[in-house]
Amino acid sequence: MSIINITDIVVLENPAKFTDPYRFKITFECIAPLQDDIEWRLIYVGSAESTDKDQELDTCMVGPVPVGVNSFTFEAAAPDPAQIPTSELIGVTVILLTASYKNKEFVRVGYYVNTEYDDPQLRALYSDSELITEEMIKARPDPPVISKLIRNVLAEKPRVTRFKITWDAPIESESAVAKQLHLKIN
Repeated sequence: MSIINITDIVVLENPAKFTDPYRFKITFECIAPLQDDIEWRLIYVGSAESTDKDQELDTCMVGPVPVGVNSFTFEAAAPDPAQIPTSELIGVTVILLTASYKNKEFVRVGYYVNTEYDDPQLRALYSDSELITEEMIKARPDPPVISKLIRNVLAEKPRVTRFKITWDAPIESESAVAKQLHLKIN
């Protein structure tokens, strides 16, 4: 059983310019006291071909975490477009929001992100249609014009993966300690 249960994640300012920071309002419930903070990370998957292009956009520690409902806003910088292969800058990718306790990941929330041009004429040059011509491919800006890119996080369809971890060891009650002492004496 997880001590932390995410109850809501809202992607703020969505859609947004590619260069705008990502912002999430995260609400979670804590059902037992925790000894340490929770680490939250946001990772941008820069290439489907290799994890070498993944970018950790930010990390933050949240704590101490009281029992009950907790909420905070997590803001992370946009990815560095220079580290993303040009062929994978426009189109669909993934961002991963992860939470860890004592360096053990207990939840991962993945979102698809679509990046495209805000200009309809430029956007048409990248359609997935079979009607794309060689002229259209040659007309694509090279390098891409980052200032004209927008991103849309598909917030309504997250992929949530939970991992079972060992939380804090239970604190022994006085009666349990007394029983152990009694057994040792007798």
